[in-house]
Amino acid sequence: MSQSVISLKEVTKVYQIEAQKVEALRGVTVDLKVGQMVGVTGRSGSGKSTLLHVVGTLDKPTSGEVLLNGTNISGMPDQMTSNFRNSTVGFIFQMNNLLPEFSALENVMMPGLIAGASAEEMSDRAGELLNRVGLGSRLNHRPGELSGGEQQRVAIGRALLMAPPILLADEPTGNLDKKNSDAVMDLLLELSEQNGVTMLLVTHDLDIAGRMPAQMVMEDGRILDTRGAW
Repeated sequence: MSQSVISLKEVTKVYQIEAQKVEALRGVTVDLKVGQMVGVTGRSGSGKSTLLHVVGTLDKPTSGEVLLNGTNISGMPDQMTSNFRNSTVGFIFQMNNLLPEFSALENVMMPGLIAGASAEEMSDRAGELLNRVGLGSRLNHRPGELSGGEQQRVAIGRALLMAPPILLADEPTGNLDKKNSDAVMDLLLELSEQNGVTMLLVTHDLDIAGRMPAQMVMEDGRILDTRGAW
């Protein structure tokens, strides 16, 4: 049986907002194997982004167990969590969070430089990835000199730099027109499949979710339904 890459067991997340407790996740249990790709949908406030943040170690669960690539990260110290996240999880957001003062190549290199890898090695790796996403001629362009679709392709390259087993995408096509949205999804699915990446993609767009091999619907912090090739 394939190893579980993302495994959540009865995970809850409760936020204390002044005197009110908000239950963002209520006993979520998920088990994803190597290479599974799941689109996560649901209304605003259903828990989609909280789920992504907990899986991505950006937020700690209130209770339950989170295992990523076989490692229990629930009680991991902050610095160890940060190092683990940098090597294990790639992120793509609606707002691509590229650093405007750096070139496309430098933006893609950033996770490797943070991890202490050599600039030469990361430059070579980042250049290869930018070639793969069709931006080999735009290495030295800054984000402001790139279209929205090109910026999101840079963000995909950055997310894949460390060859993470897990890719998390939060509305990755939300700021793009249909043509660029389709192109970005084509690229995401192709690269994820080629690299055996396990991916969770959160979206409000049912057409985008429908392109994922499996789908999960959330409501009130719970998994309401699952569909597709689980």
